[in-house]
Amino acid sequence: MAGNIIELTGLTRKYGQFTAVDNLTLTVSRGEIFGLLGPNGAGKSTTILMMLGLTEPDAGTARVCGIDPSADPVGVKKRVGYLPEEVGFYDDMSGLDNLIYTACLNGLSVIDAEARAEKLLERVGLANEKHKKTGKYSRGMRQRLGLADVLIKDPEVIILDEPTLGIDPAGVREFLDLIVELSREQKITVLFSSHHLHQVQQVCDRVGLFVGGRLLAVGDIQSLASQLFGKSPYAIEAGIDLPVRKPGEVDTAGQKRNEIRDALLGIEGVNEIREENGILHLACSKDITGEIAAVIIGSGARLTSLNKREYGLDDIYYRYFEGGDKHE
Repeated sequence: MAGNIIELTGLTRKYGQFTAVDNLTLTVSRGEIFGLLGPNGAGKSTTILMMLGLTEPDAGTARVCGIDPSADPVGVKKRVGYLPEEVGFYDDMSGLDNLIYTACLNGLSVIDAEARAEKLLERVGLANEKHKKTGKYSRGMRQRLGLADVLIKDPEVIILDEPTLGIDPAGVREFLDLIVELSREQKITVLFSSHHLHQVQQVCDRVGLFVGGRLLAVGDIQSLASQLFGKSPYAIEAGIDLPVRKPGEVDTAGQKRNEIRDALLGIEGVNEIREENGILHLACSKDITGEIAAVIIGSGARLTSLNKREYGLDDIYYRYFEGGDKHE
């Protein structure tokens, strides 16, 4: 089923004189992995609480799975799984028993609950630890169990609020891979709230940059880069080497270098060229490294290096918040 599964319109939440979320309008498509990126205190968690019906907005509306969480918070919770930063379990119960308990609370019979719990523990890599008490689980194991816990009711949407804090790098990579696999296989919509740029870029289809309670920009990495870096989201560097003029010979290197520049500027997608220490820096609208290499080699010059750099989320983020302020 196509369409938007999350629709936030003019959503605002204040605590006294402090505005935690300021006129937020956002849509997330069904089956999408959307990253809500911003520093701690940006308003991400408050937004999530309003989406779950755990706090009410002062203005605006939210619809999740077609439901208004303020009017029907229980209805939203039946269709949305939420994994907070800290997951709570009964530490004296095993991972399997915790999942069965959650499944029964969501209306499954004991037999169906156990079958589904066993399947999910296998899926999240905890089958061999299912009888261990959760009080003995590591941080990474608890987060995996938490993911199984939100999936036990077969939700349409899962919301992950800083889910990788305290997990070692290898565990983070495995956890993120698991999220992507589950989303793609089961068509689950994922809202991933984090301040970790690399993790968001690694898994998300689109990103919303959130700061001071306001959503500053939304889009995929390429479109955000195009917005910020104009028509040149690709930076390509080419090192060239021209023959050194021998005594008594006419200096043709300068002429050859100008011919190469003119030829490169004639390639569709090359917007600007500057040279520094024998390196040509080309601002390009698309990836044309192959065409650039062909022109340089065809000119008779020696291509000593060729590097492509596509602006990533870190460039975009710091361009917006360079010096701690919003980029204008």
